Amino acid sequence: MYASLLPQTLTLARAAGDAILSVYNTADFNVDMKADNSPLTQADLNAHKILEPGLLKLLEGVPVLSEEGALPDWNTRKQWNRYWIIDPLDGTKEFIKRNGEFTVNIALIENGEPVLGVVHVPVLDISYTGVKGGGATKYEKGKETPIHTRKMHTRNGDPVAVVASRSHGADAVDALLAKIGAALGEVTLKNMGSSLKLCLVAEGAADIYPRLALTSEWDTAAAQAVVEAAGGLVWTDKLETMRYNTKEDILNPFFHVIGDPSYDWKTLLGS
Repeated sequence: MYASLLPQTLTLARAAGDAILSVYNTADFNVDMKADNSPLTQADLNAHKILEPGLLKLLEGVPVLSEEGALPDWNTRKQWNRYWIIDPLDGTKEFIKRNGEFTVNIALIENGEPVLGVVHVPVLDISYTGVKGGGATKYEKGKETPIHTRKMHTRNGDPVAVVASRSHGADAVDALLAKIGAALGEVTLKNMGSSLKLCLVAEGAADIYPRLALTSEWDTAAAQAVVEAAGGLVWTDKLETMRYNTKEDILNPFFHVIGDPSYDWKTLLGS
């Protein structure tokens, strides 16, 4: 069922990516500030205008929760067993910096679980997808490649690869890196924006992504579906699987994206 939705979802993500690039390649992004002091550009709005109606047509009667749309009250949302959650342009700050590290995020949630996810990278024309029970795939230059998280025992002496946000929670991440280094040896760190960090874990390019700062549910749901379909996990800071639409606000707890669930990360992270 989920896999049958993937082609049209991917088409919508790419169309939104094209709309974003049409603004990215101009001189003026028309930047405004939202009530929470986060930036908003014409590209965010153009992508939203493609995704919301497209997804509403794709699954009749299934609502769409978008960062750029109205947030229904909790009494309404807690009735949702199935809904789309989207971030039309994840990484608006990276977009404004013109560093290419921004994505289109689309996820289908069922009973709190992301069961389908698409993360599209417009500048690179790369897409990551994940479907519950159907695996994860990377689309690049016309090729479809199954992706899997990396097992810790296959590193063959390579450093533990950690990916982290460029601008959030740096001190807490540094303390965790020291702990990982003491337990496992050499650690390499790559800083990156948007949900690309989760996708690096999904494709085995990183072993762990600690997010020790606030995010919203639309920032992570699509990429979590990719990570889980690729064999990884996303744990809250209480070392429980992260789930969606469980409370009134749409903020995530701090979390860890784990590539190899068979490694005893809980002892290391919980100590």
